[in-house]
Amino acid sequence: MNTLDQVLENALNSTYEQQEMLIKILQNRHRENRRAEIAADAKKTLDDFRAGKFRQQSAEDVIVALRQSLNEPES
Repeated sequence: MNTLDQVLENALNSTYEQQEMLIKILQNRHRENRRAEIAADAKKTLDDFRAGKFRQQSAEDVIVALRQSLNEPES
């Protein structure tokens, strides 16, 4: 397994074009991974909601609760 320093050294020793390609590949994979995380979180939240773990609230109630939480001191 390569260390991060080894990977960076190899990347810096690559051509400019290869470095650009590596940057784009890493950015795309990072975006894809983040999208997958968001989708998994959304699915779990919907599953929990459908299972009755949350109660329905009006948008106004949610906004009031959010504003109150912003005014509370952090613990």
